[in-house]
Parts: sequence; structure tokens; C-alpha cells
Amino acid sequence: MTMKRAAIYARYSSDLQTDRSIEDQVSLCSDFAAKQGLAIVAEFDDRARSGASIMGRDGVLAMMDAARDGKFDVLVVEALDRLSRDQEDLAGIYKRLTHIGVEIRAVHDGKADIVQVGIRGLVGALYLQDLAHKVRRGMAGVVRDGRNAGGKAYGYAPVPGKPGELVIVEEEAEVVRRIFADYAAGKSPREIAGDLNAENVAPPRGAFWQASTINGNRKRANGMLQNPIYDGRIVWNRVRMVKDPDTGKRISRVNPQSEWQEEDAPHLRIVLADIFAQVNGRKVRATSDKPMKKNARILSGLLKCGACGAGMSIKDKMGRVTRIMCTKAKEARSCHNTRPYVLDDIEATVVDGLRSRLDDPKLLEFYVECYNDEHKKLYAGQGVSREKARQRLAAAEREYQRILQLAIKGVISEEEAAEQLPPLREEKKRLTDELAVIPEPPKVVTLKPALVARYLRSLEELDAAVKSGGMLSLDVRRCVRDLVTSVTVFPSSAGERPVLKVDGYLSSLVDEGLSHRFAVRGGTMVAEEGFEPPTQGL
Repeated sequence: MTMKRAAIYARYSSDLQTDRSIEDQVSLCSDFAAKQGLAIVAEFDDRARSGASIMGRDGVLAMMDAARDGKFDVLVVEALDRLSRDQEDLAGIYKRLTHIGVEIRAVHDGKADIVQVGIRGLVGALYLQDLAHKVRRGMAGVVRDGRNAGGKAYGYAPVPGKPGELVIVEEEAEVVRRIFADYAAGKSPREIAGDLNAENVAPPRGAFWQASTINGNRKRANGMLQNPIYDGRIVWNRVRMVKDPDTGKRISRVNPQSEWQEEDAPHLRIVLADIFAQVNGRKVRATSDKPMKKNARILSGLLKCGACGAGMSIKDKMGRVTRIMCTKAKEARSCHNTRPYVLDDIEATVVDGLRSRLDDPKLLEFYVECYNDEHKKLYAGQGVSREKARQRLAAAEREYQRILQLAIKGVISEEEAAEQLPPLREEKKRLTDELAVIPEPPKVVTLKPALVARYLRSLEELDAAVKSGGMLSLDVRRCVRDLVTSVTVFPSSAGERPVLKVDGYLSSLVDEGLSHRFAVRGGTMVAEEGFEPPTQGL
């Protein structure tokens, strides 16, 4: 009788940090498989990966792909919690493997069934919750001892062999004192960051100092100016980390201030108490005087600097005139594109350009015609190849099913079926892979005149609102967002209008998504064919 094919999956958690665990699990599973009469045909593993989620675990994803391809019949693991400690993930793996006819056999649990999976998933979830509580309890004890339970702050270095203990790095401490002194003297975080970058002072991370590194977020109490460790205090549990169930990524959430834990650590003080109090008093007043207001400009989040690729944001407002500039130039002085641009002019130019493009039926029809012609050229000669591959795949599938039915009915022996089916299975896999790389026949796309008319009406309303400074309706803002994905502003000399490059999609106007680009020179929109960014300032 033919031996069943088996695959081994092994995993060790990031808190174990030993490759030997994988080897031990594989050896244990191999011995178990031999006793069960299974033939090992594949091994999969995830090293230093938590069982709390399947996100980021290439081994388990590769194993699932191999199972779908019919490469093994039984999955062998040391225990079900090696697959996952999450109830939803473990149940999902079991459900999918069972659906395609793959058994799960665990050395310590035997053949998996729905009851075992439910119990193991619950036990795994409780284990993770209990582990989190123990870790937090241990970190709270570290803070009570006057040691640091968080990451290393700028100005400090860990003491080798003494977890949680820090020592002041005097060279960095001088930079910290300078930042506090400059802010107390009235300098803004942007000015401070620009001065440090101009002097090539190494930042805590990245290539440049940023205003946000210095300023931080008041709600989260982060940033250098608000870090209590510089005041000789260790504050822990300001935030908690939670895992997004859809992405597997850990995100931080702010805890209520009543849950924060604070301990004095005078040996870690870098800034004098009165300077720290003065700086944070100024920050409170600044926050109170300037409440945050959400911007509803039509190009918010779409503007990019043509010199460095960074975003562009509001620099200042003079009456009803709003000016924008490169965020890197403004925040860190790390981009030479320091010229401000009038936002109203840029918005009006983009709106005028969109309207001129949409108002020309011949131009839109030209877009569609070029798109269809290009797809036909790309697909030329491949249609016959695809059809032949499809026919061969259908024939291989019919022959495979015929042999399988003969074996089921006893017309041929299991040995004969075992000899004939594998080559057919390989042929099906080869032809499927061949079809995957041959493009589908191109679909002919057509223009939607009614939608073009609707967008033109919205653009007329948008143009009127921009010129009058009136409020924009949600439909009008959505109109621009549907058509534009980014607007790049290239540097220009004083007195000259900047060159704009607008990227977007015509998917709202046709029955297939077409990308389009155009440039604006001197207020006139031109097709991007042959478009080259201006070299001035680059």
C-alpha cells in the first residue's frame, strides 16, 4: 500500500531565540511520522516568529500553498500551538486543510479534530494573555527599582550586563541641553532642527533632525521636549501595544494618565528642573492658543515636492493667501526647495487643466484608442499560445479524472493509479503555471460620456468655489480625488510659475482603469509624452 505523503511544520517563538528548537521539533516529528507509516516529502518552519498571528510567517503561508497544490496529505507538528496560539487563526488553518483533504497530526495531541482545535485555540489565547500580564508585571518591577523599562532615549546608553540600567552619554546630553535652552529662548522646533542639520549633528535615528523628533505629541507625551527622563523621572505605561487582527501589526494606544507609573531617577537628570518646567509650560500655552483645525483643501495630502519627493504642507497664511512649501525644507531644512508657492494658484491651475482635458472629447477618445491599441500589440501572438495551453490543460484534467474514476471503481489497481496519476498531476501544474504567465485577452474599454459630463459640472462648481473662497461640497472634493492621485510641484525661479505634474486615473470615466499623466507649464496643461522634470533647483 502506498505510504501517505507528509509535511513537517516547526516554529519557535521570538522569546526563545534558538535555532536548535527547530531541529529538535523536526527530529521529533520525523520519528513520529516513521512510526505512523508516513513518508516525509517537505519541511516548513518559521524561526523567531510569535504564534500570536500568522502575519509575517512565511513558513506557514508556504505550507498552506503547498497543501493547496496537493503536495502532501498529512501535516505533522509537535503540537497544535506550533501552528498558532490564536483561536481564529488555528481554526482557519484547520478548516482550510480539512477542506482540501489534508490531516493534521500532532505528536502530543494525535489526529486533530474540531474539539481539539477549539480547546487548543482557547488554551493558546489564555497563554498569550497570561504571558502579557507577567511581562507587564515584570516591567513594572523594573520601573519600581529605578531602572528603565522602555527603549533607550537619546542621551543615554545601556549598561552592559545590567538590564534596564542607563548611563548618561555626555556628548549627546549637551545636545539635549542645547535643544531645551534654544526652545526656552523662543526658537521653534523647526528652527532648532534646521540648525542641528546645518551643523551635521547626528540625529537619534534617520538622516536628519525633524521638528517632530523635538516637539513630539502632547497627547502621547513623547518627543524630546516632553520626555520626563531628562527631568530625572521614569514614566512607564503611557501607551500599550495592541495587534491589529487584520494586518498582524502592533499599534500603540494611549493609556489613561491614571494608569501611568512614575518613579524618581535623579541620577538620569540631564536638564535642570526649572528649564524643563519652563519649556513644558510654554508648550501647554502654545497648544492652548493654537487649537488644531482640520484642513479641507482639495489637494491636501496630494502635493509632493519635485526636488526631494517629500510632501508639501502649509507654510503660512497672509490674509486670504495660503502658501505651501516642501515639508522637509520647512521641518528639517534638508531640502533646498525652500521657495513657498501660492496654494490657490496651484489649485486653480489643476482645476483648469482637468476641465480642459475633460472638455475635449477627441482627447479622451485618443486616450482610450491608444490604450486599446497598446494592449492589442502586447497581446499579439500570445492568443494562440494561451488557447493551446488551455486545451492541453483541459485534456490533462479529463485524463486525470478518468484514471481516478477507474481506480475508485476498481477497474485498475491502486498501484496502476499511483503510477499514472503523478505525471498527470505534474502536467496539470506545469500547464497551470504556463497559463498564469500568458496575459488574458485585452478587454476593449469605452468612454462613459454621462460621467464625463457629471465631472465637468463638478469641476465648474469647484472652480467657482476656489475663486470665491467658498465651501466645497463633499461630492466636489470627491470628484478631484477620483481623478488625481498626486500633484508634483517642481522648483522654479522667483517670479516664475512652477511646473506641475499631475498623476491620476481615468477609471471613473471608462469601464477599465487607465492611468494618465499631464504636466502644467505656465498654466497650460500638456500631455506628458516626452515630459522631463525641470532641472532648475534639482
